[in-house]
This record gives sequence, structure tokens and C-alpha cells, in this order.
Amino acid sequence: MSEETKPKWANPEPAIHHAIALWAATCAERALPIFEQQRPGDDRPRAAIVALRAWERGELPMTACRTAAFAAHAAARDATEAGVAAAAVAAARAAGQACAVAHMFDHAPHAATYAAKAVGLGGDGTASLEAERACQWEELAPELRSIGFPKGL
Repeated sequence: MSEETKPKWANPEPAIHHAIALWAATCAERALPIFEQQRPGDDRPRAAIVALRAWERGELPMTACRTAAFAAHAAARDATEAGVAAAAVAAARAAGQACAVAHMFDHAPHAATYAAKAVGLGGDGTASLEAERACQWEELAPELRSIGFPKGL
């Protein structure tokens, strides 16, 4: 199936899919300490990132990543119910969205957005958020920026 006839929700070729997954993992990892500081006993978001990296190496099936992504989102819900800071919740969501990239590549922009939100809320606000977004942009190969930043920077 050519790129022109492929449905817009279909994953790109494996090399692109894997590259965008690694980028999403890197974005989420930068925010992860914010969650871990607030919820040190909850390793579900970190496990999601570990799962995604194992999937990228061919060591784990996509279905295991979906399960890990759901667990990271459950950690975010549990943190919300426990009254944890919004920055930590966003960091857990970033990990869940990053892990979900194994299933569908278009979760990657959400992982980056949640990671930037976590960094902004956990740092000095807008300046931290903007610095994180700029870092994300620079780390993403120019040919992949339309995937990671579908609306631009």
C-alpha cells in the first residue's frame, strides 16, 4: 500500500515508527523524575518507558506495551485521587502516551505535550515549558517533526 492510499491512522514504516517511539520515550523520561519524587513507590510510568524501549528492540510485543500504557495512565489517575501535584500527573500521562506509541504512532505528540506540561508545572512555568518544547524540537529529526509536532512548534 502506498503512502497516498494508506489510511491516515495507519502506522508509518517500521523505521519511522521506531524513531518516533524513541523520541517520545526520551521526552517522557525527562519528566518522569517529577512523578517519582511525588510517588516514589509507584513504578508504573517508568515500567511503561522500559516496555516501550523493549518493544523498539523487538523484545516485547505491542500488546504488552498497551497494557503498560494503561497502567501508567492508572498511575496518573491514582495520583490525581491522592491529591498529587498536577506536574506529577502530567509526567505519568507522558509515560503512558509514550508507551502507547508502540500501538499507534500518533500518541507521540501527546507524550511530548504532557512531558512539557509536567516540566512547566514542575519548574518555573512558561519558561520551563517553552525550553522543554524547544529541546523536544531539536531532538527530533527534521523529517519527523510533522509527526511529533503536527501543528508545528
